[in-house]
Amino acid sequence: MPVTTDTAARRGPYDVLFRHVLARLDPEQAHLLTLRALSLAHAVPGAPRLLRRATGTPDPMRPAGTGRRVLGAEHSSPLGLAAGLDKDGELPLAFLDLGFGHVEVGTVTAKAQPGNPRPRSFRLVGDRSLINRMGFNNHGAQALAHRLAAARRTERGQRAVIGVNIGKSKITALEDAAEDYRFSAGLLAPYASYLAINVSSPNTPGLRDLQSVEMLRPILEAVVDESRSAARRLRREVPVLVKIAPDLHDADVTAVARLAAEVGLAGVIATNTTISRPEELRADRAEIERIGAGGLSGPLLARRSLEILRLLRAELGEEAVVISCGGVTTAEDVRERLAAGADLVQGYTAFIYEGPSWPGRIARALRR
Repeated sequence: MPVTTDTAARRGPYDVLFRHVLARLDPEQAHLLTLRALSLAHAVPGAPRLLRRATGTPDPMRPAGTGRRVLGAEHSSPLGLAAGLDKDGELPLAFLDLGFGHVEVGTVTAKAQPGNPRPRSFRLVGDRSLINRMGFNNHGAQALAHRLAAARRTERGQRAVIGVNIGKSKITALEDAAEDYRFSAGLLAPYASYLAINVSSPNTPGLRDLQSVEMLRPILEAVVDESRSAARRLRREVPVLVKIAPDLHDADVTAVARLAAEVGLAGVIATNTTISRPEELRADRAEIERIGAGGLSGPLLARRSLEILRLLRAELGEEAVVISCGGVTTAEDVRERLAAGADLVQGYTAFIYEGPSWPGRIARALRR
C-alpha cells in the first residue's frame, strides 16, 4: 500500500532521524533506545507539561469535556497505543502525554520469560510494516503490578486510562492456560482500566489454538471471574476484552463474538498481527523468506481489520465495545474505523514510522 500524501507531507525531523539513524540499527535495539530516551525526557521536571503542550494533549487534571467515554473512562482521543510497545508498563504516562487517549501495556505473562531468540524484530521499510516474533518477552505479572501500583499512587496515574494485555506463559501447557491467565488477571486487575486477553499472537506455540470456542471459554470465564472479584473490592468495574487474530475465518470471528457476549466480556479487540504475507507487499520475496516466521503489522492489515470490525459490530450490536487495531496511519483511517462502528482505535506500527508527534497530530486532526 503506498504511503498516503498527507502522511508524506507531515514528515520532518523524525523522518530524517529514522532514515539516517534508527533504520540503521537493529529494530529491537532502536526500540529500546527510543524507550530510554522517552524515559529520560519524561523524568525532567516540567517535561510532561511541555510534552502535552507540544502535542496539543489536554491537561489530564482538567476535564476536557470533549472526549468519549468508553469502558468507564473518558478518553481525550479515540486513538490509543496498542499492546507490544510498552510490554512492562515502564512509560504509560509518557505515552499518554504524547497524545494517545489510552495505553495498553503488555503483553505480560504470569511468569517472566525471555521470549524468542534474537533477531526477532524486522522492518519492511518500503511497506511501512514490521514483522516480529518476540514471543512475549517480559518481566512477569508481579513486576508489572508493582510498576502500575506506583503509577496509580499519583494523581496523574489515577486518571490515566491504562489497559493491561495478558498472555499465556510459554512453559504453561495449553490445558492449564485458564489458571495461568487467572493468575495474571488477579494480580493486575486492581491497577488496570481494563484487561485484554491475548490468545492471538502467532509467536507462542499453540497460542492461537486457544481461539477455538471450546478452549477459549474457560480462559474467558477465569479472567471475568477475577475481574468481578476485583470490582467488588475496588468498587469499580474492570472490563475484560479478548484480542483476536486477523487470520480467523468469518464464521470463527462470529463464534468468538457470541462467546464473548455469553460469558459477559465488555468487548473485543480486532486485530492482532497476521501470519500471512500478502502479494501486495513490495518487499523482496527473498528477503521475506529470509526473515521467516512472525506476525506482520502495518497498512496491509487495514482491509481485513476493517472487515472484522464490521462483522463484530453486526454480531455484537451497539452494547459491546469494539476496539479496532491494524493498519491505522492517518486521521482519516481513524475516522473510517469510528464510522464503521469502532468505539476506540489503536495503533503501533505507524508510531514507529511516524515518530513521537504522531498521536498528537492524529488527536488534533480529529478534534478539528
